[in-house]
Amino acid sequence: MAKLYYGTTTAPISVDDRVLAHIKVVVATKLRRGESFTLSWVHGPDEPVGRSTIWLQPSIPLRFVFESEQPESLDQNLLKRMANDANSSRGLSLDVAIDELAAAPAPTAPARAKSSRTLARVA
Repeated sequence: MAKLYYGTTTAPISVDDRVLAHIKVVVATKLRRGESFTLSWVHGPDEPVGRSTIWLQPSIPLRFVFESEQPESLDQNLLKRMANDANSSRGLSLDVAIDELAAAPAPTAPARAKSSRTLARVA
């Protein structure tokens, strides 16, 4: 389970690694452009019943922490839909991303060949 830390709060927002990987791309793109927007989600089972929304803007600290060491594969169609949502008045919703990713099988990453790193000295 990945974690999203927002602002100075020490309590993270827990999200599936694959969902957070998609969120990260959309958020980084919007914030790099100086665009603010909302991000909403339904509280998890270990939290009080309800829904939360945060206002994302470039001046507020944001940190993405992934459980997996390897980057997740991204669904380009989902990224486009999420970017459109982030641009809309309703904002970006984690719940929509979770539902869409659950419906689609995770793409398999191509096998990576082992690389041997060598340092070459240039004279």
